[in-house]
Amino acid sequence: MSDGDAVGIVGPNGAGKTTLLSVLAGAFPPSAGTITFDGVDVTGRTAAERCRSGLVRTHQVPKPFSGMTTFENVFVAASHGHAASRDEAYERVVDSLSLCGMLGVANRPADTLGLLDRKRLELARALATQPRLLLLDEIGGGLTDGEASELVETILELRRRGIGIVWIEHIVHILLQVAERLICMDAGRIIADGEPKAVMSNAEVVKAYLGGTPA
Repeated sequence: MSDGDAVGIVGPNGAGKTTLLSVLAGAFPPSAGTITFDGVDVTGRTAAERCRSGLVRTHQVPKPFSGMTTFENVFVAASHGHAASRDEAYERVVDSLSLCGMLGVANRPADTLGLLDRKRLELARALATQPRLLLLDEIGGGLTDGEASELVETILELRRRGIGIVWIEHIVHILLQVAERLICMDAGRIIADGEPKAVMSNAEVVKAYLGGTPA
């Protein structure tokens, strides 16, 4: 992947999509092989070390720090993602909240936010760490098409800033607004990889993921 590239990952439940992101982000060790990021072997690095190098993930179910405001949640990420002065961290928080459309709820307790704003907060926290490659795990899950479309605009802006995207998503038509390359997984293996339209019409993908009969 190059800066600003976007790869979508689809597949049936249990295909191993979230496990893949967990291995890339450092939550789980790989059973074999190595993980290379920007030409450097990061297999032995912790999740925190990978985050500081720019490899950052979001989670399918947002879990903000309870008892803290939206601003404070993002400030924690800005302070720990990279070494930064308090002023630098503050600037990152404001930029992240602004990009994610959350300045208006910056002082609200994070645990009172609705689902869309919790998803935005998850994205803002990741952005505040200054990612170079962002791993998104079903950030559209549970949202309406309209709400998910709002997140798409933010993610497209991240691409314009040169941030690479690897995005797992079941709302495929939303995913395809961002991804220029699509991977389909099934039972822990890649069954198709390429241009999105070609992948979605692949006979094995139709059978394993779309539930239809190949033409």
